[in-house]
Amino acid sequence: MRATTIHAAFDMRVEDVPEPIVQLPTDAVVKVLRACICGSDLWAYRGEAARQPGQRIGHEFLGVVEETGSEVSTVRRGDLVVAPFMWSDGVCDYCHDGLNTSCVHGGFWGSVGYDGGQGEAVRVPWADGTLVALPKDAASDERLLSALLTLSDVLGTGHHAALGAGVRPGATVAVVGDGAVGLCAVLAAKRLGAERIIALGRHEVRTDIARRFGATDVVAERGDAAVEAVRELTGGQGAHAVVEAVGTEQSMRTAVGVARDGGTVGWVGVPHGSGTGIDLGVMFDRNIGLRGGVAPVRAYIPQLLPDILDGTIDPSPVFDLTVDLEGVPAGYKAMDERTALKVLVTA
Repeated sequence: MRATTIHAAFDMRVEDVPEPIVQLPTDAVVKVLRACICGSDLWAYRGEAARQPGQRIGHEFLGVVEETGSEVSTVRRGDLVVAPFMWSDGVCDYCHDGLNTSCVHGGFWGSVGYDGGQGEAVRVPWADGTLVALPKDAASDERLLSALLTLSDVLGTGHHAALGAGVRPGATVAVVGDGAVGLCAVLAAKRLGAERIIALGRHEVRTDIARRFGATDVVAERGDAAVEAVRELTGGQGAHAVVEAVGTEQSMRTAVGVARDGGTVGWVGVPHGSGTGIDLGVMFDRNIGLRGGVAPVRAYIPQLLPDILDGTIDPSPVFDLTVDLEGVPAGYKAMDERTALKVLVTA
């Protein structure tokens, strides 16, 4: 079959690789219908995250079950399913606590020796704990398929950030970052009842989506100027809840700076390029909390799926470029050059 591999910085290839098969009774094989490129994939693409030459890549996909192991009971051949960006067994103590990303048997798609989502098919370990069945008729609805694909990562990650930040009805929320996760955090904050949502971003196409998703204000400044602008919008106090969806030192400093005393930063930007970090003394003096990390999206899919199906939320606009599998290397280039927000990959 064909699948995306990474060989060096900026060297993405679509190559022939062995077709996946059921290796363990808890496995399933899924034929991929839709996948996508994540902003976090760009760190490997740019050479800032180590990968072995020829390693598979991609961690967001949905598709149709082709085969299951003898112990798989929750899905069967022909089911339309979505996979979160990590597999998990669904039965360990961490999974029971809703922290599937710490599952004792868990792992990331594209790890050495495992399939990545940007390919024609994927072997899914621990299928019962990982895969979530979707309505079969969704397979014929392009917009709905795109919306459902966000359940594999960005929508759940935005939701995790909003929860970590303590978003509540009536709250003022600031979202640092105008990528797909930041935009989904805007959507999540609106869903959770925030009264005011301030989106921090400089790209008009993206901030237009933020407004569509529920942002009431947009701040285009960065650094100290952004902090000053948010404080001006909030009567000098700052936001009750702040989402940090970038992962740089500057973005975290901005997040802390725009938080109201007693507020919380929900932190989901994958850390990179950090030097001296943030001043814990500032957070201590102002009673600012910090909560977040890798989003356990598998735990959130049952909560978010009904709202997508009934149209309460529609995250599909985060996809602004579509390629087929052979076009994935060009999709990486487009995202790296910021000519695309998030690239959808079709079968």
